[in-house]
Amino acid sequence: MRYFGMLSRLVAAAGLLLTFGLAAADYQSHRQLGNQLLITTNEGQLAITFYQPLVAEVHYQPAGVKQLPSFAIGQSPAPLTLTVADKGDHLVYRSADMSIKVAKSPLQLRFYKGDQLITAEQPGFVRDSVQLGFKFALTEQEKLFGAGQRVLGMDRRGHRLPLYNKAHYGYSTASEQMYFSLAGVMSSNKYMLLFDNSASGHIDLGKTAADTLEFSAMGGRSAYIVVAGDSFPELIDNYLTVSGKPPLPARWTLGSYASRFGYRTEAEARSVVKKYRELGLPLDAIVLDLYWFGPDIQGHMGNLAWDLDAFPEPEQMLADFKADGVNTILVTEPFVLTSSKRWQEAVTAGVLATAPDGSPKTFDFYFGNTGLIDVFNPVAADWFWQIYKGLAEQGVAGVWGDLGEPEVHPSDTQHLLGSADELHNAYGHRWAELVYRGYKRNFADTRPFVMMRAGSLGSQRYGMVPWTGDVDRSWGGLQPQVELALQMSLFGFGYIHSDLGGFAGGETFDPELYIRWLQYGVFQPVYRPHAQEHIAPEPVFHSKQVIDTLRPYLNLRYQLLPYLYTMAWQHSQTGMPLMRPLFFLDESNTNFMDETNSYLWGDAFLVAPVTKPGVRSWPVNMPEGVWFDFFSGKRYQGGQLTEVPVNIDTIPVLVKAGSFVPMVQPMASTKDYSSKNLTVHYYADSTVTCAKGQMYEDDGISANSSEQGNFELLNFYALDSNGGNSSAEGNDNSLKLEFSRSGGDYSGKPASRELTVVLHNQTAKAGRITVNGEFIAIVAQPQRFARQQNVAYYDKASKQLHIKTHWHGEKLQLQVR
Repeated sequence: MRYFGMLSRLVAAAGLLLTFGLAAADYQSHRQLGNQLLITTNEGQLAITFYQPLVAEVHYQPAGVKQLPSFAIGQSPAPLTLTVADKGDHLVYRSADMSIKVAKSPLQLRFYKGDQLITAEQPGFVRDSVQLGFKFALTEQEKLFGAGQRVLGMDRRGHRLPLYNKAHYGYSTASEQMYFSLAGVMSSNKYMLLFDNSASGHIDLGKTAADTLEFSAMGGRSAYIVVAGDSFPELIDNYLTVSGKPPLPARWTLGSYASRFGYRTEAEARSVVKKYRELGLPLDAIVLDLYWFGPDIQGHMGNLAWDLDAFPEPEQMLADFKADGVNTILVTEPFVLTSSKRWQEAVTAGVLATAPDGSPKTFDFYFGNTGLIDVFNPVAADWFWQIYKGLAEQGVAGVWGDLGEPEVHPSDTQHLLGSADELHNAYGHRWAELVYRGYKRNFADTRPFVMMRAGSLGSQRYGMVPWTGDVDRSWGGLQPQVELALQMSLFGFGYIHSDLGGFAGGETFDPELYIRWLQYGVFQPVYRPHAQEHIAPEPVFHSKQVIDTLRPYLNLRYQLLPYLYTMAWQHSQTGMPLMRPLFFLDESNTNFMDETNSYLWGDAFLVAPVTKPGVRSWPVNMPEGVWFDFFSGKRYQGGQLTEVPVNIDTIPVLVKAGSFVPMVQPMASTKDYSSKNLTVHYYADSTVTCAKGQMYEDDGISANSSEQGNFELLNFYALDSNGGNSSAEGNDNSLKLEFSRSGGDYSGKPASRELTVVLHNQTAKAGRITVNGEFIAIVAQPQRFARQQNVAYYDKASKQLHIKTHWHGEKLQLQVR
């Protein structure tokens, strides 16, 4: 939910370029300690630590300057063979893949991958009486992605941006400062530069000086991380290997949500779930916003307990929802109002951030007069967690942390670790950490669901599910959603998503806008319509025409769960985003680096949401290769901007030739999920002679399925010297498909699967088909195909060949001539 509170102060010196003292330190001595090179200078110590062969942290520790802990780094350094060479006027600290040249006087670092310069300090660590920071050289054609949630275009170069998490209520087509800032960039030169600093500050991406990147902060930690790689996916993997990979979420979190600001009573919440079931629309989760703890918006925040007048039987409600396959998520905030039932408890327990005199810090904002829980204090963190623990024991399935920038955070607020200005951008991070660690400690076999509006570098390792905040309910609000998601995904936040339909404003319902936003939602990580309640965000409360238009999309979301869940698993293993920029397919294409509408949805799909009303076609920036329209089957040659026909029932969704797409039957909720009846689509084409795909599956809920081997990985292969059209006239060759599996057992694993293989782009009926060397019949009627086993059917209209057989888990080979 999104609110109207204003910050009580401006960030000091915001919008002004600071002039740093440029006196750099001089080298005095050095020693190596494990993975760390410790350099003593005339101003203090410098520690350079290799965490991986292509990841190094640089931490300046000048004498008398306070240093906060790292928030970005979540793993210990890997065992590495490292060397230090003293070259007289400089040192060379080297791993197998990266070297760091350290000039001695003045002290300055340059980073190399092989013989190629990655980046260089200019002139190194700098500070004055107010701030600390760094400067780095930029090359002429270099593009920069990152800095968190902003609506600026993909290339952020040329902007000076505040690093201060701050709500932007009702944003649309432009925003320089939003809920979730990130103190780091990814360069088109294939490196990442990440500032491990939680303090309020700025990042200047070549605005003040075109050839300089400058970071400045009001304290914090004077450290940065350099990451190198041969590709953009490798950069992400290398970074997250050090920062921490995002954990695999429960399967239910990928389903459909009922969510609004907000359900006021138990009866209303029950009626919403009942409405979904009556209309046959799938549902896996319901979100209860702030009315679960109070009858109105103001005066109750911090109660953190059920309002039993409105929700008289919460545990029974939670149990009933769970039995129906619906998981309950509660919205919570870190503010405890002086008018709340827990105020005195919080004061007595000493869990609130303090004023300079040591008393609980109080201030006014939209919801009332309040204090703020000091999540950096272990006593306060445990107090907060015990409340969450009690709710989880009642049956609450997920935590939504709202206003966690924090939305209001006065400068004179004191936390255990430091001031508000020093810690502001890590508040949501630490909040997510205490919830995640609490779940891992007390509910060890549960995959925590932790949805937060703000965080920092490193928050992804705590399973943080961020969203794009209080977006305007307008076409302008829909337009930047792809850009926002792609930027965050590059830094490990793969579950970034929007309030489908838009949240803020909108006096009348626009059915076309609503449909377009929810169609896009099928191809974003979390399917959660959410809005202010004067216009219902849930599809079940709209017209039959709207419901009938969206029903196939909600069903498609569930049919694609094998594909989506596999993407989530891949994200947990390598950090590969679910939503990916087009330049992942062509890393040298600068046009793709500026693309903010078309994007890749996993390995197979290219999606281009329709973000304007009344259109009959929509431009799609297609990478090289062959693409097929997911809905019509039409074949497109890529490498150009193409107008794709659309109507209200379709948006451009294309599938790359050579892709495997596993699908299952629609279901009411993931409680009914099964891949016993599995359909695997293969998009064959003459341009593709070999291809592969995979599908990951486990029980969908156990915390350590991958680590314990309680999963299976289905592997799909295609080999075709004809490039997919095995039935082409005069061609005696064949298309060979192979299906294999690896892994162990898990609850719900099918003993065997009824496997249907759908071959797309088949221009003529096949002559012969074998399964493990045995011929199967080719029938002329779809009714016979539906009734029989080990059978094939050719659909001339769609140019699809359907093959059905049983798969018992052994290697399965299909051959089509």
